[in-house]
Amino acid sequence: MPMVIGVVAGAVLLALAFIVGVFKLMWRVAEPNEALIISGSKHRTEGIEEGMGFRIVTGRGTLVLPGVQAVRKLSLDLNETQLHVDCVTHQGIPLKVRGVVIFKVGDDFVSIANAARRFLDQQKLMSERVHIVFAGHLRSIVGGLTVEDMIRDREKLTGQTRAACGTEMEKLGLIVDSLQIHEIEDPTGYIQNLAAPHAAAVQRDARIAQAESNRLATEAEQKSFARMAEATRDSEILQAGYQAERDKAAAKARQAGPLADAAARQEVVVQETRVAELEAHRREQQLQADVRKPADAKAYEKRTLAEAERDARISAAQAKAKETELAAAAEATQVKTAAGAEAEATKTRGAATAAATRATGEAEAAAAQARGLADAEATKAKGLAEAEAIKARASALAENQEAVVAQQLAERWPEIVQAGASAFGNVDNMVLLNGADGMADMFAKALTMGGTGLGIARQLLSSMNQKGAPGPSADAPAGVIGVAAPKAEKVVVEVVDVVEQEEG
Repeated sequence: MPMVIGVVAGAVLLALAFIVGVFKLMWRVAEPNEALIISGSKHRTEGIEEGMGFRIVTGRGTLVLPGVQAVRKLSLDLNETQLHVDCVTHQGIPLKVRGVVIFKVGDDFVSIANAARRFLDQQKLMSERVHIVFAGHLRSIVGGLTVEDMIRDREKLTGQTRAACGTEMEKLGLIVDSLQIHEIEDPTGYIQNLAAPHAAAVQRDARIAQAESNRLATEAEQKSFARMAEATRDSEILQAGYQAERDKAAAKARQAGPLADAAARQEVVVQETRVAELEAHRREQQLQADVRKPADAKAYEKRTLAEAERDARISAAQAKAKETELAAAAEATQVKTAAGAEAEATKTRGAATAAATRATGEAEAAAAQARGLADAEATKAKGLAEAEAIKARASALAENQEAVVAQQLAERWPEIVQAGASAFGNVDNMVLLNGADGMADMFAKALTMGGTGLGIARQLLSSMNQKGAPGPSADAPAGVIGVAAPKAEKVVVEVVDVVEQEEG
């Protein structure tokens, strides 16, 4: 039984050892700086077209079937290549460009796949291939630049070179980490000649600077000498001053006795003056106490009494003014009240008067309107009556002119006689001869004049009828005769009175 257990245990151990050995044989781990390229079976990798026939593993482990799949490693380390390129510039000047390119395989699967297809078994040739690519593009770029451009702007040369090589490097699966142009060699000495003017300018500036420095040094030395002389002068002046002060001190020492006596006498005079001032001040204080203070007290008393009397008068005047003001206010209030009452009464009377005036005006207007209407009616009636009378007279005149004229003459006989006597209207004194006979003759003549007027009237009416004109209106003859009627009547009366007197 123990033997069986030992056999079983040994078999298990052998099985475990076999399994571990097989696992270690099949398990492959990619280091951080490498990629595993596993081929031998169909795989699909993201970003890579189908049918590549290999699988890429980076940074992890994977199982590989021995004998079925092959595993190879692609380094992802940095690589560098030195650039030694003979170029010709745009000016036709030959140059030698020295630089370095640091590159590596890209970390993405596409770059690793491109690099694996091109350099998996030729990784040592990467530097040579990269040198060829960069050398060709660098010659092309330098051919379009001048020496001055290359010297002054090397970053431009570097950028253009990287941009030109970028597409080809991407196809190779490589990326450029750094491109540096170390130096530009000039076999012809063109660059040195370019620097010659600048070097001359630098030398000139250096000489100018040296001369300026010498001038400044000379000026500084001269100023230093001047300051030394000035210091010597100041020293001598100070020494002379000190000597003068020593002499003055000696003179003062010799005059110390007389000066001390004079100072003592001066102090005595000062003290005596101070005593006199104190005495004067004491007398002034005594005068203040004996004379001024009592006088000020009396003046203050009089001023206080005067102010009190003034305040009393002011108070009385203010009281009187207040009383007057109150009385005036009361009287103003009374007058204002009376004026208000009078204004109200006047307003009432005015309103009543206006109402009465308005009523009277309205009544008078109505009366005037009524009178106007009555006058208009009367005038209208009179006009209608006169029109009817004129119409009737015209008809009668058309039928019997003689009768109408006779009637009108009869109606207007007094006026006719008056018109005949109008010739005597302006006679103040008349002398009649033959007495009654003379008067009779005069009246006969007057009647004859009236008859003559009657004949004239008849002729006028006859001529008007013959012409077809309307008969004379009653107003026209009457008007003609009536103008002198009052005066003729008066004359007739006077003549009759004279006749009566004479007959009497």
